[in-house]
Amino acid sequence: MAEAPADSGNGQDDGDSVQLGGYQQELKRSLGSFQVFAISFAFISVAVGIFGTYDDVLQTAGPVGIWLWAVAGIGQVLVALVVAQFAARIPLSGSSYQWASRLATPKVGWGFGWLSFCFLAVAVVAIDNALASQAFMPLVGMNADEDAARVITLVVLLVQTVLAIVSTRIVSVINTAAVVIEVALVVVLSIALAVAVLVTGDGAAGNLTSRGIVAHAPDYFAVGGGLMLAMIMGLATLVGFDSAANLAEEAKDPHRTVPRAIVGSVVAAAVLGMLFLIALTVAIEDVPRISANESPVAAIMRDQLGPVTERVLLVAITFAFFGAGVVAMTACARLVFAMARDRRFPAHRLMRRVSPRTQTPVPATVLIFVLGVVLMVALPGAALLELITASTILPALIYAATIILYLAVRRRLDRKKGAFDLGRFELPVAICALVWTIIALFVLVSPSEALVSVVIVGGLLLAGALFFLVMLTLDRDALETEPGVTADALRP
Repeated sequence: MAEAPADSGNGQDDGDSVQLGGYQQELKRSLGSFQVFAISFAFISVAVGIFGTYDDVLQTAGPVGIWLWAVAGIGQVLVALVVAQFAARIPLSGSSYQWASRLATPKVGWGFGWLSFCFLAVAVVAIDNALASQAFMPLVGMNADEDAARVITLVVLLVQTVLAIVSTRIVSVINTAAVVIEVALVVVLSIALAVAVLVTGDGAAGNLTSRGIVAHAPDYFAVGGGLMLAMIMGLATLVGFDSAANLAEEAKDPHRTVPRAIVGSVVAAAVLGMLFLIALTVAIEDVPRISANESPVAAIMRDQLGPVTERVLLVAITFAFFGAGVVAMTACARLVFAMARDRRFPAHRLMRRVSPRTQTPVPATVLIFVLGVVLMVALPGAALLELITASTILPALIYAATIILYLAVRRRLDRKKGAFDLGRFELPVAICALVWTIIALFVLVSPSEALVSVVIVGGLLLAGALFFLVMLTLDRDALETEPGVTADALRP
């Protein structure tokens, strides 16, 4: 096809990109470049990720395990660069679902969509349940109680649903505020901890190379052993950066803003997270005591900066959790909407509806809330925890499949003038990213504790396969045709 014109900046070409996909512009374009960046960064939420997994690193690999965050950061940046290549060329809601549908086949695209839907739907529940149990309840002085945490989770889900329905702009304001607070928090706390250690002498730079309480663990360097497990902190945190692509139809100048947001959010999160981890680790006074604490980040803050700072941390973490949950819910709703308008989602006539007043997909958003309620009410504690753990495997599968797709179709992709493009570096970056995702999947599934999570992922895939067979029987045409222009028209 002929080279696509550069965006003029007046929004006309933004609308053309949606029409090229065979759709009418139904969602409101209200997201500027920083708002799009905030969506990806808020989903990643580096402070939330470290807050929730730092204890696992101390207990499995010791303080020295923090350096594997840098390894994960580099690997995820490579993945983000490949994802950004797709986002620059097909800026439609649904991200990898759309890319695979149009550049491979609708059937392959449906598989991408199902995996992404499972990940995002579970992520909403995981984030909000962690908000309740790890941040809000300690903040207000509530004792640990699973039932109370579930009630709070449901209330948070309801509030997020209302906000996501009322306005995408409100969601972007919340995310922007969460990002600003989180970045300021990480930077200020890192500096404050460094100053506190220098002034008081409490803490030690030697912590950065210490194996802590697992110094003599026999399986420390084994496959699935302590050191390998420490990488899960980075793998579980530095994901969801493609959320910006799920809102591409609501972004201004999406060919540029969405790819930059995807890559920029991972780079920023990786760098800020590494600095924060170094500051936290150096500030540990008593490694065995902190390693045994259920919330080591808060304990370090309390030791070095006092109880007031600890409470400020919990307030900021609570807000960051909330922003990440809003993003996950919004991204999942847009994916459901994208699949439904192609007749590839249950109750598609209902799920594709967009409110003419708010210009948001109301039924699709409500569905995410309903699924959250079902998971919170129906699953016992152990099953809910295993489901949440399984969700860390899903993004790795999605990213690996996306990279394989990119390597298969890259020669047939167009080059839009002014859009994000790796140029001659695209092939080596994609190959390195694929190698990394294979390593990441191995790290996630090799521990013996991961067996149940792998089985759950297998169950989700089986459920998807069954629904796929139902679709082939009842509406085969939806899986064989693509709206608007064909995939060939998206190629040079």
